Amino acid sequence: MCCFIALLSLFLPRLAIILSCMISNYIPRVYSTALWPILGFFFMPYTVLAYAIAMNEGGLHGFGLILFVLGVLTDLGVIGSAGNARKRTPRQSS
Repeated sequence: MCCFIALLSLFLPRLAIILSCMISNYIPRVYSTALWPILGFFFMPYTVLAYAIAMNEGGLHGFGLILFVLGVLTDLGVIGSAGNARKRTPRQSS
């Protein structure tokens, strides 16, 4: 089941967050309040998953830090590419 959620998180990170919270305490164990996972769910889901993995596997040093930085860069890339695609789409006049 863990491998399924890990594979799912690459393509559907929000669904992976929901499943991780429902099935296990992997994400709630890391965050002391529910505010950050909820905000991350809407704005930066890859970062939430990367931070949860890094903190559960030993903290933000070494591989955990690299994973966290990759999560942040992935989210920024997704946000930037969505904004870029929105600019390139021609607007239709009604």
